[in-house]
Amino acid sequence: MTTQSIYSYTSVKQTLSVLGCSLLLGLGVIQSAEAIVYTASNEADSNRVIAFDIAKDTGRLTEIGSFPTGGKGTGAPLGNQSAMATDASDRWLFVTNSGDGSLTSFRLLENGLEFVDKINSGGNSPISVTVFGTLVYVLNEGTGNPDDAPEYRYDNISGFRFNTGGLLEAVPNSTRIIDATQLTAPAQVGFNKSGTVLLITEKATNTLTTYVLNQDGTPANDPLKRPSAVPTPFGFEFGDRDFVYITEANGGGPGVTASYRVDRETGTVSSLVDLVDQGNATCWTVLNSDQTLGYSVNTGSDTVSIYKINFNGTLDDFRPNQPISERTGDAPRDAVLTQNNRSLVVLNNGDGSVRAFSVERNGSLTRRNDLPVPNSVTGLVAR
Repeated sequence: MTTQSIYSYTSVKQTLSVLGCSLLLGLGVIQSAEAIVYTASNEADSNRVIAFDIAKDTGRLTEIGSFPTGGKGTGAPLGNQSAMATDASDRWLFVTNSGDGSLTSFRLLENGLEFVDKINSGGNSPISVTVFGTLVYVLNEGTGNPDDAPEYRYDNISGFRFNTGGLLEAVPNSTRIIDATQLTAPAQVGFNKSGTVLLITEKATNTLTTYVLNQDGTPANDPLKRPSAVPTPFGFEFGDRDFVYITEANGGGPGVTASYRVDRETGTVSSLVDLVDQGNATCWTVLNSDQTLGYSVNTGSDTVSIYKINFNGTLDDFRPNQPISERTGDAPRDAVLTQNNRSLVVLNNGDGSVRAFSVERNGSLTRRNDLPVPNSVTGLVAR
């Protein structure tokens, strides 16, 4: 590793320097920060991670710097969730570069973010990434070009492992084509809580696809598939007791958040457990840490809606018979809760903004401030 470039808080607005393969930004000296939030710019010329802090006293966002991934974005919004992800230890950040088919790893430190590695994603255009232990899986959108090799022509998943230094290595025989007959417009790949099953949502086919993981970290050769309860399944988050909560966008019409149960041994997705009505084009969802509340982003309504989660996986409106939602910016496309459940941050691709909300004790939201971001931004993580 070459010499690191270190910056104090007073200089984070200055131009960042890259020396060799290492980049470090001095954020740890920000004593007033409640959390750090990251998003990927997804710009066509050079993808970068943009960092924001959330102030403890006001809940307001402040941009504090950016970190080149070494890859490229697409320059346009993506129909995806989880374009970036951290591992359970909060030591590593993984970012998809959809414009050049690569995956970047960063080291998360108290005083910054350090570039570690970049590797081919195993397919054409990576749009979603998930981590369990040292195992990383990427969801790649295909080209649809019949002249391309199958793993580039069709949508696929592909696996990697990272070592103690954050370096990535492809898992042999881990690439699986999701559907060798058509493009599926996949949105997200994610591990269940026990790391035994991968779930993929297919927007074009209205399908929930699962792969059971083998002992060597490779997926089963053949996936299980079942239709979603409502068309256009999109983003999801796994909870405890094998429940999963999935936004189903209904082709841009009135959407829902739906709950299912995924068998950790067989990967079988149950029939619908419950659903709750949301706004138009419900596409992203996040859960609070005790999984009693969820927040779903409605792209067509420019809102984020709140719902209640019961122990048995059933869902209720935040207030009985009264759906509650808060206005976002234009065309919101992702959201994240900070780990202490005190702030919710939403990306708005329509007007190129990121918006912060404080989460009140009862789970309701209070708007704080907006900051500009590129219209192409994708993915959110918080630490």
